[in-house]
Amino acid sequence: MPLAGHARRYDRSVRILGIDPGLQRTGYACLETLPRGGVKLLDAGILRLSTAKSVAWRLRELDEDLAGLIAEWHPERMAVEQIFAHPKHVRTSIVMAHARGVVLLAAQRAGIAIHEMAPASVKRAVTGNGAATKRQVQLAVAARCQLATPPSPSDVADAMALALADIQRAGAIR
Repeated sequence: MPLAGHARRYDRSVRILGIDPGLQRTGYACLETLPRGGVKLLDAGILRLSTAKSVAWRLRELDEDLAGLIAEWHPERMAVEQIFAHPKHVRTSIVMAHARGVVLLAAQRAGIAIHEMAPASVKRAVTGNGAATKRQVQLAVAARCQLATPPSPSDVADAMALALADIQRAGAIR
């Protein structure tokens, strides 16, 4: 079930870095497409930012951590969650926007193509349900990446889901 967009298979392996931005924890996952349409998980984890430090400090810390990931994995694409605003959680959206700005800048600075996706689109791509729970996303990602256990915490699963949704959008996996 490809997402809207131009469906095509990659004619070679492509590395996609999925980023779930935050100012306390930023989830990341680097996936690589396989020649026959599959996907391989190369790395995934959390960038933990010091909550005892100022926002400006954490943004610099995030930038340095992202530069390290980009230098290590050389991704060609970056999938990033779009900002969503809920009336009850406006502050969360503002804080996420700070981190997202650093993520987008890091990708732009490295010449990496950026694909931004709404959370519901990502959930729909990996689970078939745009209102899927965190647990459903974790289970779907584990199945797609052939993991023995679901990725945890959910920031890691969300980053993996972003990368998978981007690959699926491009038509490289179904």
